[in-house]
Amino acid sequence: MALAAEGEHPSYNPRMTHEAHELLQKALTLPDKERAELAGNLIASLEAIQDPDVDAAWQDEISRRSHEVQAGQVKTVSWESVQQKGRALLDGK
Repeated sequence: MALAAEGEHPSYNPRMTHEAHELLQKALTLPDKERAELAGNLIASLEAIQDPDVDAAWQDEISRRSHEVQAGQVKTVSWESVQQKGRALLDGK
């Protein structure tokens, strides 16, 4: 990823059209809450385009992972541990 000039946000995708890049730059100037709402709306708009086989694939994945846990092939992690790790990552520790 190319470095952005001071005060500019980085370009997230070099293959992005000029129009999409301009929209991204404008969106990045919005307050956090508005950016989050915009991002959520954009993601929701893609869910309608989802591959019809995705649900079946997720069910297969859930079954596989459940079997691995029940068979003792993987260790589970407590929610508290996940929260601590997430906070540490967000705090840059």
